[in-house]
Amino acid sequence: MGKLYADAFSALDGVLFDGMVIAAGGFGLCGIPELLIAAIRDAGTKDLTVASNNAGVDGFGLGQLLETRQVRKMISSYVGENAEFMRQYLAGELELEFTPQGTLAERMRAGGAGIAGFYTRTGVGTVIAEGKDVKVFDGKEYILETGLVTDLAIVKAWKADPSGNLVFRKTARNFNPPAATCGRICVAEVEEIVPLGALDPDSIHLPGIYVHRLIQGRHEKRIEQRTVRQRA
Repeated sequence: MGKLYADAFSALDGVLFDGMVIAAGGFGLCGIPELLIAAIRDAGTKDLTVASNNAGVDGFGLGQLLETRQVRKMISSYVGENAEFMRQYLAGELELEFTPQGTLAERMRAGGAGIAGFYTRTGVGTVIAEGKDVKVFDGKEYILETGLVTDLAIVKAWKADPSGNLVFRKTARNFNPPAATCGRICVAEVEEIVPLGALDPDSIHLPGIYVHRLIQGRHEKRIEQRTVRQRA
């Protein structure tokens, strides 16, 4: 069965349902699946739990789903740059599960690898450890974190071939590969689809076995914080 779909809407057809859990790739505004996020917004799917490093910015990326009140819970490590995220959380309108950045990436990777849980020192002695199993290894405390498996993973890559082998560009490699692996269904959007065999096997960052559906599209590629120097 072919993996290529005409657009984000058709690629998500039959996949979305209210109350689902979604893993979203990207880091800040780098490498976010902006076309798929917009399609989820337009589909009106609600009561979502979204696992992502952050929640975009106001009016763009996952921030769009917050504005339309389609997200019930965020599993995130960073909540800055989004005033609506902060407002909803402080008002008790949005559930938030704070997860340290490396722990979140490892939870996604573990879920994709079939690992039920792992122990880490990150978060020991903080609110992150509350209610979690604690064990001592070599005289140091570690807390148990569970692997994360989601109903859907949405990611954005630089290049792909028709089999779904993906190449990510620079910072987009931070969260997209582990997010892709932990979804029961993974839908990827890419900037360019090349012929089968055109990708150097050593350059492939995510094997196509993890990718179920694939689209090509044009991306806005916003800059999260534009910093420029004054003219001389």
